[in-house]
Amino acid sequence: MAASYGGRAVWSGASFHIPAGSITAVLGPNGSGKTTLLRLILGQLSPAAGSMEVFGHAPRRGDPGIGYVPQRSDFDPELSIRGRDFVGLGLDGHRWGIRLFGDAAGPAVQNSIEAVGASAYADHALGRLSGGEQQRLLLAQALVGNPRLLLMDEPLSYLDVRSQSNIVQLVAGVAARRNLTVILIAHDVNPLLRHIDNVVYVASGRVAMGRPDEIITTERLTHIYNTPVEVIKDSRGRVFVVGLEEEVAHPHA
Repeated sequence: MAASYGGRAVWSGASFHIPAGSITAVLGPNGSGKTTLLRLILGQLSPAAGSMEVFGHAPRRGDPGIGYVPQRSDFDPELSIRGRDFVGLGLDGHRWGIRLFGDAAGPAVQNSIEAVGASAYADHALGRLSGGEQQRLLLAQALVGNPRLLLMDEPLSYLDVRSQSNIVQLVAGVAARRNLTVILIAHDVNPLLRHIDNVVYVASGRVAMGRPDEIITTERLTHIYNTPVEVIKDSRGRVFVVGLEEEVAHPHA
């Protein structure tokens, strides 16, 4: 399969299968086409060559079997919508606007809020919550329709180290309880290493998939980038990719 965006080839020769119930991290440098992969799964883009199937059929927009947490920027502190109402917007795929909830919406919203541990602040204004609290409500919104597949675009961005760890453990726990398949984009793989089953690495127009210990190696990344790269592991088990100007000094894989 190949992907293009805006008339520009992004990557090609990709062939992979995401097992049901697994957690997969999508890694690679900025601009390599990680978000393009999510857009293909969401049916927002069509493959430039080859084909993709999601749940046995071509991807389609608004698939209720897919929950999506987009890459976010900071919410406006003056945003007054309650967390509970924000979560409810996920029931019909609309994120903003005024709508009336049906009888079944209340329990569905409450169950989703409880699933992410956000009950204590669900009735507070979204803009006044911390980054970690907002991220939990974004996750609750994606889960409210009880999807089979959860897509997350850099869910750890804008979070401090402690909040990153909390969100990773939360996602892993929810995925296990609901038998969710999770695909998430990340810049730093280290907070995820204990929880992910697979890595999809996107770089230099190529896509490679395997277990973390298969993909995050000097040999495999050197091949993917077609230039010398070294993977270093420190005494705490964290991995670092060095040899690429944009990656140096960043914990990454």
